[in-house]
Amino acid sequence: MRNQDPNTKSHQAKVDWKALEVVHPHAAGIDIGGSAHWVAISPNQDEEPVRSFGCFTVDIEKMADWLISHGVESVAMQSTGVYWIPVFEILQQRGLEVYLVNARHTKNLPGRKSDIAECQWLLKLHTFGLLYNSFQPSDEIRTIRTLWRHRAGMAAQAGSTIQRMQKALIEMNIQLSNVLSDLSGVSGMAIVQAILDGERDAQALAALADPQVKASKTVIAKSLRGNWRPELLFVLRQELEIYRDWKEKIAACDEQVDQQLRSMRPKVDLEAQPLGKRPKGKRARGNAPRFDLRTELYRITGVDWTQVDGIDVQVAQTVIAEVGVDLKEFPTEKHFANWLGLCPMNETSGGRVLNRQTPKVVNRAKVAFRQAASTLIRSRSYLGAQYRRLRARLGAPKAVTAMARKLACLFYRLIRRGQQYVDKGAQYYEARYVEQQIRSVIRRAKQLGLQVIQPVQDLLHERSWFLESLPTR
Repeated sequence: MRNQDPNTKSHQAKVDWKALEVVHPHAAGIDIGGSAHWVAISPNQDEEPVRSFGCFTVDIEKMADWLISHGVESVAMQSTGVYWIPVFEILQQRGLEVYLVNARHTKNLPGRKSDIAECQWLLKLHTFGLLYNSFQPSDEIRTIRTLWRHRAGMAAQAGSTIQRMQKALIEMNIQLSNVLSDLSGVSGMAIVQAILDGERDAQALAALADPQVKASKTVIAKSLRGNWRPELLFVLRQELEIYRDWKEKIAACDEQVDQQLRSMRPKVDLEAQPLGKRPKGKRARGNAPRFDLRTELYRITGVDWTQVDGIDVQVAQTVIAEVGVDLKEFPTEKHFANWLGLCPMNETSGGRVLNRQTPKVVNRAKVAFRQAASTLIRSRSYLGAQYRRLRARLGAPKAVTAMARKLACLFYRLIRRGQQYVDKGAQYYEARYVEQQIRSVIRRAKQLGLQVIQPVQDLLHERSWFLESLPTR
């Protein structure tokens, strides 16, 4: 019997020996490509276990027939661009279990990489159950996702035309961007159209601005004196026409999104539980859909998203278009936040944490939550007070990530429970924070053997009574 070194620490590590057992005996691995798909099955099932199939529908159907004829039940493939979508749909329709895996989880051992070796490596990993299936929403959510992503792309193109219009105006020394916050607003579009119609009088152009514009008519008139170069006016006219075309396309896309949302199963009855008024100070954004998105989201989720600071209806729609309205695939809010890439990796070695950064996850829902978190800087709400304190202590980047995770967990709870959000206000958060600090001081004093005098206890009791008496909205 070998003697153990007394200086050596013994740890009984829990090793899952069953992890190396065959989990999917009838498996296949597919290397997705733009012109051909390489498929590998077990050598015991065919004399030619690795074959190449084309990307046409007929070729993919032949691939499915070949897999089914050899008893394959489960298939693993990487999410390569958009080339995987036809293969995924056809194989699912034929009754095969399809694992769509992350390419980062399937890195091969060092060596020469080829399509043949890649499909065989996927087969090995999938056979022993070492690959995790990626989350895929339902068909109706995928339809909304396609339309909403398409709308976001068109909105970005429309924004680019506004930037080119501003560039043409600045080259003519028309400084509208200094007096109007948004050139695509009512005032900006009216002035630009009048310029293209031949109006050159600065006072007449300034009179077209809306009375709610903060800049005075005199300042607006000063910004409208420049050199009217014909080539730049031509560019301005064409960009305005392109912008209006994009707006028409976006309106047509909004109709399709509205129809798809109306076809979804409701969670609340609008007649029995009508939607209340929109909170004050929460106007719809400039690129908001033309239809009543707030009511439709309330009908299918049971939550009025205008009550949540940071998460407005467009952020909620972006997340719903990516994950759906039930979130049953995520057991807890921690699983949901981890899937979004909002949790630190906490890589450890030698008892030390080497990396606490969040993983780089390309996810539109994650981007939406981060953008929502950054808007809380001026919010006079509980979430706004919490974000400002995190920002002062951790810095802006880490505070945005932490608050984005907070909003993601809040979104998960509201969706799963179907409850309305009630904001307790920034005053409640500040008072609660002071109470936590007092409790921390009392606990620390007792650890040091110090005696806590009674007035501090009385102050803590008064704080607790004050928190309970604060009104909520």
